[in-house]
Amino acid sequence: MDVDIDIQRANKPEKFFDITRASRVDKDQLKKHNVGVYFQNIPQDSLTHLSAIPYKEAEKIGFMKIDFLTLDLLDYFDSNEQIRKLIDIEPKWELLDSEENVKKLFQIKNHFRLIDDIKPRDIETLADCLALIRPGKRNLVYKYIENKEEVRKVLYIKDSNYAFKRSHAIAYATNIVLQLHLLKAGII
Repeated sequence: MDVDIDIQRANKPEKFFDITRASRVDKDQLKKHNVGVYFQNIPQDSLTHLSAIPYKEAEKIGFMKIDFLTLDLLDYFDSNEQIRKLIDIEPKWELLDSEENVKKLFQIKNHFRLIDDIKPRDIETLADCLALIRPGKRNLVYKYIENKEEVRKVLYIKDSNYAFKRSHAIAYATNIVLQLHLLKAGII
């Protein structure tokens, strides 16, 4: 199991915590995991100071990796309070009707056609769009347009070794709502 935490660009975990960087194996060599760290006392490689146990193996034996994901969107805000207030305000959904606007948005910038076909006007439908652009789900788009309730029953189910969690889709959709507010304000 791992945990993902979104952070501002300036908030590097090593500035605040005593951590060990997670590792992965690449061409039989130990390499740094892009975003993963351990807070636990995990063995370190003496040369690289990375975790001596690659993250996939470390998970199997009970270590929990924390992924600190830089989310540039957070750089536009001064506080969590500011973010909470904006999330509670209905965005101007019509901004999604413009390809120019969609090209500026997290996760959906290359998917204007899908956004234009579905025309999301709430977070749940926008989240569904995010799930529909994932591997193995794109074939459901026209079925979704015909009957979204039926497709929602299977949209987040794991198949072909891939699943996009509904919770992730809702979180990503919420980020896009924040971006819509920034677009309306002329900030992005």
